Amino acid sequence: KETVSLTMAEAEQQSGSTPEDEASKATDSVTFMVPKKEISMVPDMGKWKRSMAYADYIGFILALNGAVKGKKLSCEYKVSETVQKLLDLLGTLDRWINETPPVDQPSRFGNKAYRTWSSILDQEAESLVFALLPEDTSAAAAEIAVYLKESVGNAVRIDYGTGHEAAFAAFLCCLCKVGALKVDDQLAIVFLVFNRYLEVMRKLQKTYRMEPAGSQGVWGLDDFQFLPFIWGSSQFVDHPTLEPRHFLEERVVDEQQHEYMFLECIKFINEMKTGPFAEHSNQLWNISAVPTWSKVNQGLIRMYKAECLEKFPVIQHFKFGSLLSIQPGKP
Repeated sequence: KETVSLTMAEAEQQSGSTPEDEASKATDSVTFMVPKKEISMVPDMGKWKRSMAYADYIGFILALNGAVKGKKLSCEYKVSETVQKLLDLLGTLDRWINETPPVDQPSRFGNKAYRTWSSILDQEAESLVFALLPEDTSAAAAEIAVYLKESVGNAVRIDYGTGHEAAFAAFLCCLCKVGALKVDDQLAIVFLVFNRYLEVMRKLQKTYRMEPAGSQGVWGLDDFQFLPFIWGSSQFVDHPTLEPRHFLEERVVDEQQHEYMFLECIKFINEMKTGPFAEHSNQLWNISAVPTWSKVNQGLIRMYKAECLEKFPVIQHFKFGSLLSIQPGKP
């Protein structure tokens, strides 16, 4: 049976029908499945780039990039019930960190208490996701929960990287595809939900001293994240006074970090790393020389595709189901 997924726009158009109509449509057209890995060798990467999943994922990232363009974190936007539930879910993950303190162990990095924390999420993820879903798509809980579990790092290696971050974006994308999140939630998705996710991930990284996954070291953009730099640079597009070179100034970072995700990321890097910025974050240092934020934004999108989405070590872990399908997209 062919799996047909609901795009945000289709879900929006259908919302004029009765819940009964929608339930039958949703269940007729989609057979939910537990996502699995499909990219096992480097030559499989072509399948990924041609897949519906790739088109949907990159489309989602770019839609959010457009939504936040030129907007501060403090701007006004709608906070829907689903967004509030997502914030509650992330609050729960945060609380579990407090309830699972690091253990004493000889090695400084990779605290084994992380595995305890992670196993709690493994057990609870499906019911956490079930609570987010409209009744007619509650059958998607098991499928979507996989992306939530993948988004917090790897319990074997006790590491975290851009592939895990991508799993969280995929999780949000799936919530849009089943109609739990709508087009008018876009600002809240980035400014509230994704920002809260970043806070929880930073707390995980600090508390359990997680290793960066597949880090390119000084050649990477950042040890752990990428998306907040893309969306954060979009926030700055057409800013009347702040140029890319200004993010190297401590005063600017301190004064403006509450309004701009990009600066929050810079602040976190400055807290975690010592020594000259040009040495520990060479790529970001180079970006500060780009003349405009729109050029920075375009460059980061290209870099994200090349360094994350087109890298086998990252994508071999990505999982495909009915919502993010390995089937080829429209040419």
